Amino acid sequence: MIVPSAVHLFAGPGGLEYGAGLPGVGIELDPNAVATRLAAGLPTIHGDVTRYGPADIPATVLTGGPPCQTFTVAGNGEGRAALDTVVGLAKRMAAREDVRADLDRIADPRTGLVLEPLRWALQAADLGRPYEAIVLEQVPQVQPVWNAYAEVLRAEGYSVATGVLRAEQFGLPQTRRRAVLVARLGGPVALPEPSRRPYRRGVAQEAGDARLAPWVSMGEALPDRGPFTVVSNYGTGGDPKNRGRRSSAEPAFTVTGKISRNRIVGVDGRELPRLTASEAGVLQGFPPDWPWSGGDIPQQCGNACPVSLAAALALAATTP
Repeated sequence: MIVPSAVHLFAGPGGLEYGAGLPGVGIELDPNAVATRLAAGLPTIHGDVTRYGPADIPATVLTGGPPCQTFTVAGNGEGRAALDTVVGLAKRMAAREDVRADLDRIADPRTGLVLEPLRWALQAADLGRPYEAIVLEQVPQVQPVWNAYAEVLRAEGYSVATGVLRAEQFGLPQTRRRAVLVARLGGPVALPEPSRRPYRRGVAQEAGDARLAPWVSMGEALPDRGPFTVVSNYGTGGDPKNRGRRSSAEPAFTVTGKISRNRIVGVDGRELPRLTASEAGVLQGFPPDWPWSGGDIPQQCGNACPVSLAAALALAATTP
């Protein structure tokens, strides 16, 4: 049997593994994301992560981006309300307690999925085949869970670093904050150092730390569009009076599954065609010809791990 170098949990349309450059196999339940993965030639198991484990798929690297809907500010909030419970369950898992019944009692089953990568990591260790490196990413609200992971993994012999990173500082033409975890056996690990300046509204692109490159604008990523303005209701609570606006000379708002609802307005005020699947993918770091397939492509794109951030995380986790 050929052992894959990585197993990618909640693999989505392939952002993390494509960016990380780690061949292996991805597990994904959503048939739409599976369609995109297969079109992109990514080895895929169409199934539920909870029904598999490291005994089924040996690998040397573990990556994952569990579902964020119950943790994100735009979601239902059940994950945020259950944070203390989830952190407590992580500590019990470290003691090798069976917490499945407790997970079943959490109102939204998606919340408990944030502990799946930990289950895989601990089971791999118990099999005598611990992962050499681990890369995880999620919305910032999950940072307390990653901190709990760090405590558990350090007791298992890992060096671990966690924190919240800004995707535009890693070359993404989009502002997006992500809670991340990188871990490595057999050597120290640290979060990747940003290569670009953070975006600040009203601060010129060329201003700031001269040691860092400028952030990337939408216009630079989508040069064929010409100048435009994005009108978005992201983060406004749906109040039309609070709709956010960013010009093509700025990074995009965080790409979510609602990106196709954003209006695109030309410099003369005319309504322009809305972002295509390819353009939304480019804002997430995918190449323009990524073969988006299946349905609900905006949601696939919004759920994906930013490609350039994935590359930086993988390099930090796997380079001695």
